[in-house]
Amino acid sequence: MQKKRTEPTVFINPVPLVMVSCGDERGRSSIITVGWGGGLCADPPFVGIAVRRDRYSHGIITDAGEYAVNLPSRELLAAVDYCGTISGRDRDKFADTGLNPQPAGELDWTALIHECPVNLECRVEEVLRLGTHDFFVARVVASHVRETWTDDRGRIRAPSEELLAYCTGTYLSMGEELGSRGRSFGPGA
Repeated sequence: MQKKRTEPTVFINPVPLVMVSCGDERGRSSIITVGWGGGLCADPPFVGIAVRRDRYSHGIITDAGEYAVNLPSRELLAAVDYCGTISGRDRDKFADTGLNPQPAGELDWTALIHECPVNLECRVEEVLRLGTHDFFVARVVASHVRETWTDDRGRIRAPSEELLAYCTGTYLSMGEELGSRGRSFGPGA
């Protein structure tokens, strides 16, 4: 297989898409669609998101020290695109998209997105300045999961085709299940 050397890139694609809701004590709130982020540690649970410093949501998250990661399902694609394209400086994204704010249990000012099947309440513990973006490292202080997305032991079993991904300007569904951890190799796989 031939390869061509290119300029340095961050092409780790596709990436999962999340809707990050945020609010602060001044009454500002917004929703931003984020493709750069993910889980960082399971015990204790940490996630991180990268947000450009010139984004309206960046200032809210910086001031409040909290945000919620909301995993959208495919029926929310129009809202995902809107919240990733339109600034919240002059728009109420909850009202514009028809999404419903749901009170958080542990956060002070941030609402969850009711329509998203998974919501993670997060408190910022560290901010890394990385060029145009800041990376907000946060501890997950509460999680909410649609009942139909959990099994009888309480484990999350999200239907993969329901979750969204992003790859170079294109929205994708995650697709079909290809295997299970520890069972996708060797004899009997």
